[in-house]
Amino acid sequence: MDFKQAQTLIDLKKMIEDYVNKYNNHRYQWTLNKMTPVQYRIHLLSA
Repeated sequence: MDFKQAQTLIDLKKMIEDYVNKYNNHRYQWTLNKMTPVQYRIHLLSA
């Protein structure tokens, strides 16, 4: 993701929000038992 492409502060905020959303909800982590951070948190809270 190239944050330099953002033309305005609003564009930059949207790009950051999209990145955080992707990282927390769609990117699987090997150190979290191959779950996303959100899935892992839910897993821990249900145990």
